[in-house]
Amino acid sequence: MISGSLLPLPLRYALRELRAGMRGFGIFLACLALGVMAIAGIGAISHALSDGLRSQGRVINGGDIEFSLVGREASPQERAFLAAQGRLSVVASTRAMARTADGRTALVEIKAVDDAYPLLGQAVLGGGGPLAASIGGEGTAARAAADATLFARLDLQPGVVVTIGALAVTLADRLTGEPDRLSGGIGLGPRLMLALPSLRASGLIQPGSLIAWRYRLLLPAEVSPHDVEQRADAAFPQAGWEVRTRDDASPELRRGIDRFTMFITLVGLTALLVGGVGVANAVRAFIERQRDTIATLKTLGAGSSLVIGIYLTQTLLLAALGIAIGLAAGAALPFVLAYGFAAYLPLPITPVLDPAGLLLAAAYGFLTALAFSLLPLGRVRRIGVSALFRDAVAPSRRWPEPLFLGLMLIPALALVGLAVAFAADRRVALVYVGAALGAFVLLRAVAQLLMAAARRLPRPRSTALRLALANIHRPGAATPSVVLSLGLGLCLLVALTLVDGNIRNQLAASIPARAPSFFFVDIRSADEARFEAFLRQAAPEATSQSVPMLRGRIVAVKGVPAEKLTPPSDIAWVLSGDRGVTFSPTVPEGSSVVDGAWWPADYRGPPLVSLERRIAQGLGLAVGDPITVNVLGRNITAKVGALRTLEWRNFGINFVLVYSPATFLGAPVSDIATLTWPHGASDAAELDLLRKVADAFPGVTTVRVKDTLETLAALAGQLAAAIRAAASIALLASVLVLAGALAAGQNSRLYDAVILKVLGAVRSRILLAYVLEYGLLGLAAAVFGVIAGTACAWLVVTSLMDFTFTFLPGPALLAAFGAMALTILFGLAGTWRILRQKPAAHLKSL
Repeated sequence: MISGSLLPLPLRYALRELRAGMRGFGIFLACLALGVMAIAGIGAISHALSDGLRSQGRVINGGDIEFSLVGREASPQERAFLAAQGRLSVVASTRAMARTADGRTALVEIKAVDDAYPLLGQAVLGGGGPLAASIGGEGTAARAAADATLFARLDLQPGVVVTIGALAVTLADRLTGEPDRLSGGIGLGPRLMLALPSLRASGLIQPGSLIAWRYRLLLPAEVSPHDVEQRADAAFPQAGWEVRTRDDASPELRRGIDRFTMFITLVGLTALLVGGVGVANAVRAFIERQRDTIATLKTLGAGSSLVIGIYLTQTLLLAALGIAIGLAAGAALPFVLAYGFAAYLPLPITPVLDPAGLLLAAAYGFLTALAFSLLPLGRVRRIGVSALFRDAVAPSRRWPEPLFLGLMLIPALALVGLAVAFAADRRVALVYVGAALGAFVLLRAVAQLLMAAARRLPRPRSTALRLALANIHRPGAATPSVVLSLGLGLCLLVALTLVDGNIRNQLAASIPARAPSFFFVDIRSADEARFEAFLRQAAPEATSQSVPMLRGRIVAVKGVPAEKLTPPSDIAWVLSGDRGVTFSPTVPEGSSVVDGAWWPADYRGPPLVSLERRIAQGLGLAVGDPITVNVLGRNITAKVGALRTLEWRNFGINFVLVYSPATFLGAPVSDIATLTWPHGASDAAELDLLRKVADAFPGVTTVRVKDTLETLAALAGQLAAAIRAAASIALLASVLVLAGALAAGQNSRLYDAVILKVLGAVRSRILLAYVLEYGLLGLAAAVFGVIAGTACAWLVVTSLMDFTFTFLPGPALLAAFGAMALTILFGLAGTWRILRQKPAAHLKSL
C-alpha cells in the first residue's frame, strides 16, 4: 500500500476533499457515463456484429468461396474448373410471380438449389423434416418450400398448388430458416425455394433473363480461397464473375454496419458534448462552493497552480469514475443483446470485450471532461483572495487568461482528431465537427443576445416580467448553460424528426403520385410487341415505356482494375456487383446531356457509352476516357461519349450506363417496361392488371411499385427507430444538463424569493416571474433548435438523399412546446418547496 505522504500534494488534497462525498457531482457523473456508454456500447455492438459475421462467414457465404454470374450460367469449362477445386454447390436466384388457381398473385424471390445445398449449416422447415423431402420432384409432382409470409399473404396452407412460370408446384412446407440468408441482401418478396430442375422446367430461364447463378465451393483445409480466386482469374480473365470469400461474406452488410456505427457514434459524441456543458456547470458550481477553502489555501501561501492542480485532480478522479461506469455499461450491451434478445436479432452476434473500442470511448470521455473543466478552473487563477470572498455578493465575470484558453484547445483539438481519424467516412465526420462547432458558437451568441436584449429592453410595468428579465441577464445567470444544453438537444431532435418525416412522405406520398405503378422485368425480345399491345388493351388510359436491358459489372476504369479504385462512399455502390445497362440511339427520357455529345442514331463505330455525371466524376471519368464493363462473360471497353444528369426521383427507367446500339448486336437481350396511369389507379385496377399479366405472360416478373415502397418504408421506419433510440441518449444528457444548470442557480433564486416575500410579494407573483423567466429561456432555445434542426434536416434530405425537403410544422412546434414546458418544469421544481414555506426559517441560513 502506498503511504499518503508519498502521493503528490494535489492528489492528497483531492482525495481528502472526496472523503466529504460527491455532492453536486451527480449530473457530472451521469453526463459522462451516458456519453461514454453510448460510444462504448455502439462500438462494442458493432465489434460483436462484425465478429459474428466473420465467425459465421463460411455459413453466410454458403462455402469458402463463391463465384456469381448474372444473366448467364458458367460455361462447361468454367464449371469443370470450379468443380476441380473442391465440393461444388450451385444456387440460382431470380424473381417471379406465384399464382394460385383462383387468380391471386404475389411476387416471390426464387432460390433454386442443387442436391449439395447447403454445403454448411441447415435449412429449417416448419414441419421439422429434411429439405430434400420438401423440394424436388418432376412435372406435376414438383415441390417447393416457401416463407411463411407467402402463406399469409395469399391465405394458403401447406399442400396447396401454385404456378411459377409454366410450372405447377406444390408448397410442401414453410421455410423458416436459411443458413445463407444474409448473403442474399434485401428481398422485395417472400422466399420460395425449389430444386434447380424445377426452375429449368418453369420456363423462366431464357436468354437474357435476370437470374443470378452462384457457384459455391467448400475447399480442402489446406487450400486458400484467395489462391483459388487468383487461379480462376488467370484461367478465365473475361468470365466477369463476382468473387466473394468467407472472410467477407456480406460486404454490403459490413459497410452498412460500419456507416451505421459511425453515425450512432457521432450521436453518442453529441451526447458527450452536451454532457460537457454539464461538466463545466458542475465544476463551476463546485468552485463556487469551495470559495472559502480556496481563499484559505491562498491565504496560507498556496499558489494558484497548486490550487488548480488540486481541483483539476479531483475533477479528473470523478471523471474517471463516470467514465468507468459508462465503459462498464457499454461493454455489457452486446452481452445483453446476445443473451437476452438473440432470437429477435436478424444478424449473428458474438459478444466479446473490445479493449480498443473501450479505450477509444474512455479517451473521448477524458478529453471531454478535460476540455470543459479547464475554463471554470482557470477562473481561480486570476482572482485574488479578496475577490474570492466578494464573489458571494458579486460573482466575477472575468475571462480566464489566454494560457487556459490555449490549454483548453489541446484536448478540444484531440477530440476532433479522434472523431475524424476513427470515422468510417471522414468527410461526414468533418461536416459533423464543423456543425458541432458552429452550433456551440451560435448558441453562445444566442445566449449573449438574449442577455443583452433583456438588459436593454425598457423596464416593463409588470413586476413579474421585470424580475424575469433581470434574472436572465444577472451575474451568474444560467442563461448560457440552459440555451446551450437545450438548444443542442432540440437541434438533434428536430433534425432527426424532420429527416424521418421527409423520408416517410417521399416514400408514402409524393413519389407514388408521379411514379410508375408497375415495373415489368424479363420481357423476351420476341414478346415485346405482343406485350405492348396487351398493355394498351388492358390499360388503355395508361402509358407504358420499355427499354432493352442487360447486366454488366464494371471491371476497369481508364485501365485501372475496379478492385483498386477508391471512389467516394456514395459512389462505391456502382462497383459493387452487377449493374443494369442498356443501349439507345437517342437520349433516354428523363436524361439531359451536360457534357460531350450523343452519338448519331445510325452510329456503327467503336463502342461509346454515356454515364451519369456525378458517378462519372466520382470514378474520375471524363468525356473520351475508357471504361471496361463485363457483359455476359465478355469485357467491353467503350469510350465515354457523353455525361448526363438523371431524374432519379420519378422512379422511371434510369441506367447509369447507356451504350451506343451497335455495341450489343446479336446479344441475348430482355426488355424492362413500366406502366403509369396519368392520375394514378385504384388498388382494384392494379390488382386486376397484375392477374391479367401473370396469366398472359407467366414468364414476366411484375413489380408493383406501391408494394416496394411499403417495404422500403418499413425498413426506413426500423432504421429511424434505431437512430431515435440512440438519439434519446443525447436528449437525456440535455435534460440532465438543463436540470443541473437550473439547480446551480437555485441559491440566488431562493435568496431573491425569500427577500421578495419579506418585502410583501405574494407567492403567485414570484411564481409568475419564474414562469416567465424559464419560459423565455425555453423559447429562445426552442427557436434556435427548430431553425438549426430544420437547416440540418434540409441539408441531409436535399444533399445526401436527393429528396425534396418539406418542412413539417407539427413535429417542430411540438418540440418547441416541449422545450418550454421542460424548462419551466425543471426551473419551478427547485423553488416550489421554498415558496410554500415561511421566510423566517430560511433567513437564518442566508
